[in-house]
Amino acid sequence: MLRLESRPQPSRTMMFASPLLAALAMLVTGSLLFTLLGHDPLHAFHVYFIKPVSSAYGAGELLLKATPLTLCGVGLALGFRASVFNIGADGQLTMGAIAAGGVALFFRGIDAWWLLPLMVAAGAAAGMLWAAVPAVLRTRFNTNEILTSLMLVYVAHLFLGYLVHGPLRDPEGFNFPQSRMFHDAAMLPLMVEGLRTNAALLLALLSVAGAWFFCSRTFAGYRMQVSGQAPHAANYAGFSEKKNVWLAFLLSGALAGIAGVGEVAGPIGQLQPSVSPGYGFAAIIVAYVGRLHPLGVLLSALLMSLLYIGGESAQMEMQLPSAITGLFQGLLLFYLLAADLFIHYRFKPAARADSAAGIAGH
Repeated sequence: MLRLESRPQPSRTMMFASPLLAALAMLVTGSLLFTLLGHDPLHAFHVYFIKPVSSAYGAGELLLKATPLTLCGVGLALGFRASVFNIGADGQLTMGAIAAGGVALFFRGIDAWWLLPLMVAAGAAAGMLWAAVPAVLRTRFNTNEILTSLMLVYVAHLFLGYLVHGPLRDPEGFNFPQSRMFHDAAMLPLMVEGLRTNAALLLALLSVAGAWFFCSRTFAGYRMQVSGQAPHAANYAGFSEKKNVWLAFLLSGALAGIAGVGEVAGPIGQLQPSVSPGYGFAAIIVAYVGRLHPLGVLLSALLMSLLYIGGESAQMEMQLPSAITGLFQGLLLFYLLAADLFIHYRFKPAARADSAAGIAGH
């Protein structure tokens, strides 16, 4: 008979092993699922995980989708470390895309070096402003930031839909809900000719390096970590909770906004009713699978990107529904939460534990 008991201190081994265990459990469950659907698991895994990255183009697509996941995931991880739960990165990404698209359309036809930096700055500012709304509500009225940031996602999506159906709709677009295509000066340069990976990847890598420096080498990063791990100690030390909330929301909002710029000034090239297949929500899983560490987030983003392009490959070759991607993402998060239990708890034989208690009593 086993019972669950609290560990004297968190297990560092399980802290790093739990994402691997979660990924393994996801694969085992996936093999059972493919079997039930009448597919050979080995062939299905080859189609899902190997074939998509077996070519240079596939590797480029992997990096392309990992870029917004990294940007959003790094920003969310900074907040989660301070127990500030921004769930609205997808809305902040959308607002960043809208702002960057507005700049591109306003300066349409102008070929200037400053246009792309202006678009990135506008996207970051829009993401920060959208993230500032739940920050104000949390610090001013003690409102739950999970609910407010989540609800603002749908407001941002509806606002984008209004713009592409109305003021920003392409007059020569045969009434399709989309803006004009951006001109060349408003498009991010490609990293490799023939691939769709663009310069937003460099911004994502820069965000990883910057977040690592912020967390490990700055007092603000230390203050946020202490506030997340030991809030009573942070209060005793005089660390301001409001500063942490504002800093977490503004940083994550800016990075999500830049991710939106990377989408509309990259593979999409215009404003459409949807500019994200749910990157902001998937980034929550990315942050936790990456253990809220910038480098871990980068590796986790590559895994999540593989789930995206693997799902597309499975749809085309095996005629599986598009929901297969969300299923694997959900399985990964579910097993990660289950494995994380053993960071703070462990199984122990009940008989031995009772004997020890009896001896201690005597």
